[in-house]
Amino acid sequence: MDRQKQRMTLTAAAMLVPLMAACGSEKADSGSGSVGADKPVTGVRWSVDSVTADGRTQKAPTGAHVTIDKGRAEGSFGCNNFSAEATVDGDRVRLGTTRATEMACENKPMEFETTLVRAFSGQELKAKVDDDRLTLTTDGGDTVRLTKAKDAPLAGTKWIVTTPNADGRAHLTFDEKKGTVSGSLGCNKVNAKATVRDGHITLGPPATTRMMCEDSLMDVEKTLLRLFDGKPKYGVDHQTLTLTSENGTRVRAVAER
Repeated sequence: MDRQKQRMTLTAAAMLVPLMAACGSEKADSGSGSVGADKPVTGVRWSVDSVTADGRTQKAPTGAHVTIDKGRAEGSFGCNNFSAEATVDGDRVRLGTTRATEMACENKPMEFETTLVRAFSGQELKAKVDDDRLTLTTDGGDTVRLTKAKDAPLAGTKWIVTTPNADGRAHLTFDEKKGTVSGSLGCNKVNAKATVRDGHITLGPPATTRMMCEDSLMDVEKTLLRLFDGKPKYGVDHQTLTLTSENGTRVRAVAER
């Protein structure tokens, strides 16, 4: 990407922040905001599906989303991340101040961001919620379509451990039918019995291989092993799994994409 094109791309991404933060928001001083009392926009992670402008529909890049909570809108265009203060006034959405990254991602459709800037920047948008879908429409009829993001299932998902950091080598997969968990502790393989009930996972004693690795990975393994032969709490928030053991050990993992 040449420097002139990169500058244009970054400028477009920066301009886009006000638009996307306005995709869903709440009144900063009210603590709640919605298009209707029974159709909330806030407290929902909305995945951006597409934008239609000038009669042309473009599919959003993977990972583009908007989440609104407690007077702030945060999300990603698929490349650049943003955060903003925002308000909802009836079925109209407006934006306050914004912050955004300024990356130029060559493997992402930056044209999508540019299209949003050209079609919606500086305009007020009308919001309509229909079940798990949100549609934002300009007075000229151009639209952004979004869908309520669903949590990744606990069972059957390969969860890549991010905390503690094992450089992606540690992972866990729960099998509901077999009642087991298996994976890697970062160096050694592991498997154990696993029973899920009422927000907890009862983990049996771990069976592991016996390899020796660098100290950093062995430290990760010691932390992960504290989860086993116990009953940690678990929670899934979209693509993130959090496990908290009875002894206070907390492990975070993300769903493999």
